[in-house]
Amino acid sequence: MDIKFNQREDYNKLSVSALNKKLRKIKLGGGEKRIEKHKAKGKMTARERVDYLFDEKSRSIEIGSFAGYDMYEEHGGCPAGGVIVKIGYISGKQCIVVANDATVKAGAWFPITGKKNLRAQEIAMENNLPIIYLVDSAGVYLPMQDEIFPDKEHFGRIFRNNAIMSSKGITQIAAIMGSCVAGGAYLPIMSDEALIVKETGTIFLAGPYLVKAAIGENVDAQTLGGAESQSDISGVTDYKAENDKDALDKIKSIVGKIGDFDKAGFNRAEVQKPKRKLSDIYGILPESRTDQYDMHDMIDALIDANSFDEYKADYGQTIICGYARVEGWAVGIVANQRKVVKSKQGEMQFGGVIYSDSADKATRFIANCNQKKIPLVFLTDVTGFMVGSKSEHGGIIKDGAKMVNAVSNSVVPKFSVIVGNSYGAGNYAMCGKAYDPRLIFAWPSAKIAVMGGEQAAKVLLSIEEASAREELSAEDKQALLDKITDRYNKQTTPEYAAARLWVDEIIDPIETRKWISMGIEAANHAPIEKDFNMGVLQV
Repeated sequence: MDIKFNQREDYNKLSVSALNKKLRKIKLGGGEKRIEKHKAKGKMTARERVDYLFDEKSRSIEIGSFAGYDMYEEHGGCPAGGVIVKIGYISGKQCIVVANDATVKAGAWFPITGKKNLRAQEIAMENNLPIIYLVDSAGVYLPMQDEIFPDKEHFGRIFRNNAIMSSKGITQIAAIMGSCVAGGAYLPIMSDEALIVKETGTIFLAGPYLVKAAIGENVDAQTLGGAESQSDISGVTDYKAENDKDALDKIKSIVGKIGDFDKAGFNRAEVQKPKRKLSDIYGILPESRTDQYDMHDMIDALIDANSFDEYKADYGQTIICGYARVEGWAVGIVANQRKVVKSKQGEMQFGGVIYSDSADKATRFIANCNQKKIPLVFLTDVTGFMVGSKSEHGGIIKDGAKMVNAVSNSVVPKFSVIVGNSYGAGNYAMCGKAYDPRLIFAWPSAKIAVMGGEQAAKVLLSIEEASAREELSAEDKQALLDKITDRYNKQTTPEYAAARLWVDEIIDPIETRKWISMGIEAANHAPIEKDFNMGVLQV
């Protein structure tokens, strides 16, 4: 290995270490004191509940652990959005689990909590995955009720999704393991089956204080809506559990009896290790987002050895396309090439930029994958489409529109891995969040924005200068440029994107194969129900 490889390896391993440090803090939820108080009630924490529910030593992936990161600081923060979401295996069946974290504001729903719950339901609906709700929540966070309650993608959408999933035969099981109040009471009861834990679980439309205020009745929480009341008297819940573990064991037993889904039929062969070590990714990926590297090297570290059939290898070289396998699953790779290449006409093309020929190639390849029923994997490190008079006269807008059209109308599952830059229309063409990837996840090296920080800062500075009443001195101009650059660069970080669920998760790059494989396994539960059609736009 050369010295540059070793330097890159050290830098990227430090980035992953910094990521893990942030994750350790996030996973403490409301903090150690609140965890102790929670456990003193005889409860398991949300993470303990999820881990106990999953099969021992089985694989899992977490969705949205950075949700709410550095947001709501004036409200004391909301680590992981106050809810844990994981995909894993229960009694051998792949499921998605949603668990309120009662150590974070008593499990109250912030705006990002609602968005994260909706994302979990979206994953369940797209993939026909059973979804398990572990409920322990005080309901809507009232100081921010206007941002969580009334709109289409707010709190009420969750109950609408409960009903839609039920009509589609997607299993929903809820365990009431703590407070479940007001509108939140509909979630477990609109599920197929509901369990309630004795003494700690309660469910009612109005708690004791509101009942007293509304009708003058004095009643304690357990009498009003505890396990005995809601199981034996009202019949609202279906099972009583002695404690958390008893409830989780009952869920394992129920899930173990669920029949299998029809399969989409995605092709899978025997798993092969990659040609290169997964850890080589650390040495391939540069420290700077402007430096070059060969994406073929990255692909060799991610796909099964000797499985790559490259499509139009010498045409449109700033996008690499080809069929491959990831943990045995057949996939179509669409990846930005990050080194400068020379076209057959002898012209130099910048790495990470989409040209007309590369957009044309990618469009045709995406259509081929849809015809062959092969899931798509996008490896994104793109600065955008090529600009300038030559590109405009060559029809770059039309060619780019064709690629975006193909991505938009693709019917096979899509998975997006943000390796580096994801800028401007390149984000769209490479299946950004707006284009419904089944899973979209980022490496610590990711940058997501309209354009790079340096270019954007100069544009914003020009606007500031134009609106200034007097000409700025060189010192003031530089200070303003630095301030704008710092602010803009913060908005391009993967943490900023993950906090707002623009990506599902930030992951250690060596986890990429697992994420793609588990994602395709989930997608295989949902047969494709429509044909690929690009409409009137000509290919």
